[in-house]
Amino acid sequence: MSRTESGAEQEKTFFGHPRGLMTLFTTELWERFSYYGMRAILLLYLTDKAHGLGLGQSLGEAVVSIYGASVYLLSVLGGWFADRVFGARRTVLYGGVVIVSGHLCLAIPAEGLAYLGIALVALGTGLLKPNVSTMVGTLYSDGDERRDSAFSIFYMGINIGSFSAPFVVGFLRREFGFHVAFAAAAVGMTLALIAYVLGRRTLHGRGDAPPNPLTAEDRPTMLKVSGAVIALLVVVFAVSAWISGGIGPKPVVDAISYLCFLAPIAYFTMLLRSPLVTPTEKQQVRAYIPLFVAAMLFFMLFEQAATTLTTFAADRTSLELLGISISPEFFQSVNPFSIIVLAPVFAAIWIKLGDRGPGIGQKFATGLLLAGISFAIMGVASAVTGDGLASPLWLVLVYVVQTLGELFLSPVGLAATTVLAPKAFLSQMMALWFLAPAAGQAITAQLVQATEGASDTAYFGGLAVVTIAFALALYFLSPWIRRHARR
Repeated sequence: MSRTESGAEQEKTFFGHPRGLMTLFTTELWERFSYYGMRAILLLYLTDKAHGLGLGQSLGEAVVSIYGASVYLLSVLGGWFADRVFGARRTVLYGGVVIVSGHLCLAIPAEGLAYLGIALVALGTGLLKPNVSTMVGTLYSDGDERRDSAFSIFYMGINIGSFSAPFVVGFLRREFGFHVAFAAAAVGMTLALIAYVLGRRTLHGRGDAPPNPLTAEDRPTMLKVSGAVIALLVVVFAVSAWISGGIGPKPVVDAISYLCFLAPIAYFTMLLRSPLVTPTEKQQVRAYIPLFVAAMLFFMLFEQAATTLTTFAADRTSLELLGISISPEFFQSVNPFSIIVLAPVFAAIWIKLGDRGPGIGQKFATGLLLAGISFAIMGVASAVTGDGLASPLWLVLVYVVQTLGELFLSPVGLAATTVLAPKAFLSQMMALWFLAPAAGQAITAQLVQATEGASDTAYFGGLAVVTIAFALALYFLSPWIRRHARR
């Protein structure tokens, strides 16, 4: 056997894939364990008056929503650092260290450290999130048939971590308190970093160098842009503090909400006015706008798993299922479990249908319709339950319906983003996609405060009506989107 054949044989040690996939699989599994473990208990901690920070329910939900929005907003920064400064490998490493620091801050019972911890976890996740997936793609050359299979394996790691975290962290929270549970999230992220550092050799230098490093000529422009961004941040936070009458969680929530609304508007304006975008590409960008709005509304509902649905689980749901006592965190494992079961089914259906399947607009509309139906179910559950406790099966059904919607919209959205992106702005269009969940959660942060005191029936039912109406409108727009999306 030749040395080349021997090397190739050694590479096939993880389900026939390069060993680097095992490194990234393990890293992402534990990172998702860390992220979803914290997400499962964050609202409970913020609103617990005896053992947490004692925030009001609506403000606590707004803080959690804006934390989620910040993760996606900062993913844009994470992609920029990887492309221009550090390279993907080091950006992931630095992000992981920042996440561990954040979880350790949350593990210490001090209010100031808690807010610092939330900010650090958001920043670290923003650095790490967009770059691990990018590194998976670099393991394969163009035309390598193993690429799709690799992402399926990688996606399984994401869902294993997401599925297991609420059970483990929920148990620790219930038995030992919030801070031990946050420490477990820190341990999960530390394990991710250990796997990542020990597996560096398996990556063979991939992601070490930034693909488009900053040059001396770039620095003056970069300094001007950075100065403008910092000035904008100062103004937005100052205005928010002035409107709120002081500093505290609420003005921070409002300021980040404003940024999440402004960022996609600025991106679309830039794309439609840029001389680097051809008239045909501008048509495609216009076709992308209703898809972006649909994704924003979808994630506005979908990401309420960590806010309003957690509140409903903790306060208005019977925590016993089939004779077994369960915790409010349990319900957040339903989505990743459903993904593991249903994702292969959807993949097989799309392959079988081929060109006969629904178009991009119809898939988006269906995903949003299912999200709206899930909140309609919540409205019915609230109305039927009245002052009693709802059956846990209501929430299980809601999460399964939302997962069906996610499988219609989320992977299709990633594909649509790459297809409709102007050639000169491929990376920026992926950043724009991340801004959809950021803007959606920013809307939630404002809604939960504006509707404080409203009944669950009115809240869930009202959002269901709005999203279902937009989904139906998107069905009618689908032929127009299909025409303008063609290259």
